[in-house]
Amino acid sequence: MCEEHQAGAGRRAVFLTGAAAALTLGSVSFASAADGGRSQTRTVKGTLDPGAPDFVYVPVEVPHGVREIRVAYTYDRPQVPPGTAGNALDIGVFDERGTGLGGEGFRGWSGGARTEFFVRADEATPGYIPGPVRAGTWHIALGPYTVAPQGLSYEITVTLTFGEPGRTPRPVYPPERAKGRGRAWYRGDCHLHSWHSDGRRTPGEIAALARAAGLDFVNSSDHNTHSAHAHWAEAAGDDLLVLLGEEVTTRNGHVVALGTDPGTFVDWRYRARDNRFGRFARQIRRAGGLVVPAHPHATCIGCNWKFGFGEADAVEVWNGPWTPDDEVALADWDGMLVASVRDGRDWIPALGSSDAHRDPDAVGLPQTVVLADDLSRRAIQDGIRAGRCYVAESAAVSLTLTASGPRGEHAGIGERLRVADDSPVTVRAEVTGAPGRTVRLVTDQGVLHTSAPLPASGEGTVEWRTTPAYAAYVRAEVRHEATLPPLPGSLAAFTNPVFLGRR
Repeated sequence: MCEEHQAGAGRRAVFLTGAAAALTLGSVSFASAADGGRSQTRTVKGTLDPGAPDFVYVPVEVPHGVREIRVAYTYDRPQVPPGTAGNALDIGVFDERGTGLGGEGFRGWSGGARTEFFVRADEATPGYIPGPVRAGTWHIALGPYTVAPQGLSYEITVTLTFGEPGRTPRPVYPPERAKGRGRAWYRGDCHLHSWHSDGRRTPGEIAALARAAGLDFVNSSDHNTHSAHAHWAEAAGDDLLVLLGEEVTTRNGHVVALGTDPGTFVDWRYRARDNRFGRFARQIRRAGGLVVPAHPHATCIGCNWKFGFGEADAVEVWNGPWTPDDEVALADWDGMLVASVRDGRDWIPALGSSDAHRDPDAVGLPQTVVLADDLSRRAIQDGIRAGRCYVAESAAVSLTLTASGPRGEHAGIGERLRVADDSPVTVRAEVTGAPGRTVRLVTDQGVLHTSAPLPASGEGTVEWRTTPAYAAYVRAEVRHEATLPPLPGSLAAFTNPVFLGRR
């Protein structure tokens, strides 16, 4: 499956580590500082065959007195036939505490975004965690994301620099509360990326774009690392709440940890068949976060959600500019709503986020608008968990949805109008900022009302009458004009449902 050798040191042994999803190679050794000089470099070469394990570990024996470890790597990219995956190799590092699942030894991950990185006490490459380079067995972690039929040949260069370590800075994290407007609708982007993973923007640049998009909060969600957490404090402010999290990027789907405690790392090295996701979903919740499966029907390799929704606090239905996989995710979520009212189970709220990485990705397209008691971590999470939210393509679009009963009973988005099954109910949707769009009211039976296009002002009110016996829930969609009828046009906004009836 894999062959490996160390330049100048001959062939090394290869052995498996437990599950078939991991492989550990022979170790790379260095001389002590007294014997080897100020810095030493070793090179490792190897080849991975198709069907290689998800993760391959290269042990590095680090002696005492090391100030910095620096790693660079390359791999070949041969031509492949159309429709065949080529080579893609991710990389990260674990320190002397080991590679055990849970990540105690985790020191950083850059996936395929970088060809080199360094770690030392006072600083580290974005995506990596600064701290002492202690003696012991470190592990370079390789993740063969895809392997071409010809195999994947790689070369890793490890350089250790000796000397006095610097001082590890004490991390400063953004505050958990910003200056809000009391109980109000707050706009946010719960899924985006900085240069701490495969994004190209700094936290400061993202914050500036968020403010320009009219957002009140963002969630830091870099792939498989929490290194950005300590770099958001300067970007936050009274006008922008920064939640901290991670996009846990497994081989069977991605999940956003939304609003975890500062410094929380969530491991990603498992598949659905390993039956380990529940453990890490519970970890996210213990750390004060929400579990949000991301782009569940995305078509990229490893992106499609395979873990089920039993652990989800919410689900990301709309990811970036509207595409067919979002339409499928919306329909799938609507099916889950139907099942929840049929079985009397809890329902899963829907969110939308930009997943912005770099120009021209727009921060805040789309954005989740949350009714919260304040602009704070807990209040925003409470609003999302309760489903008191809707999704809009920009800050220009606003949408409300209410249901009222015959005796003045009233319920809004994410709430239940508790009236008898035969009670007359008036559903009212109000829209601003959507010229020419149509409003659809969707129930457990499907689309039961579609408005005429809104006027040039973009403002409109739609009313519809029903009973809980006829519609167990109602949600609203604001749609652009269809470009390929009878398919619906792309979304401009949609709400979580209002439930009707006593149960």
